[in-house]
Amino acid sequence: MAFIDTIPATEARGALREMYLRQQSAWGYVPNYAKVFCYRPQVMARWGQLQAEIKRQMSKRSFELVTFVAAHELRHSACALAHGKALGEFFTEPQILAIAEDRLAGVLSEAEQAVVRFSRQIARDASAISAAQVAALEAHGYAAAEIFDIAATAAGRAFFTKLLDALGVLPDSPFLAGDEAFRRALTIGRAIDDAPCQTLPLDAGDNGWESG
Repeated sequence: MAFIDTIPATEARGALREMYLRQQSAWGYVPNYAKVFCYRPQVMARWGQLQAEIKRQMSKRSFELVTFVAAHELRHSACALAHGKALGEFFTEPQILAIAEDRLAGVLSEAEQAVVRFSRQIARDASAISAAQVAALEAHGYAAAEIFDIAATAAGRAFFTKLLDALGVLPDSPFLAGDEAFRRALTIGRAIDDAPCQTLPLDAGDNGWESG
């Protein structure tokens, strides 16, 4: 669901169909967020390339931690739920909720706590970032290039989440299948869609698609 009309998966052709297929290969269905890119599938492609290049420089733990806290600060339910789930590779659900609630002691190292504070501030108001906050990251051993990666990850999440929220995109209904307490705690923005997800029937030549 969105505030603008979108092209259904069954009507997608050409570059749009290819984009929907890439998304379906990653999720098992065409996610709501992909549909609002239906008139500009090349923008989705460029966003995917940008995100992939940023991720390439970071550990998965760092990328998911920064993305999660930025999404949570931006009050974007879908990204908080998706990246909260991804953090399950490194933390328990109570620890993930503690990070969301900014109860970081005993869950994160002092270095990661500095990263979380920096990432949240970027999402909240990047103009308020001080040289002292960057110096704190440097004091914990982060190089200038690594600080750039953290900032790029948080800022990139702001682009994506603000675009989706501006167009009224709801989190996909499969999020309803998660643990209820965890789901409710991380549904901090738009409510989860209860409509079934769309899927694209595959043709003989549609094998081998990668996520965008």
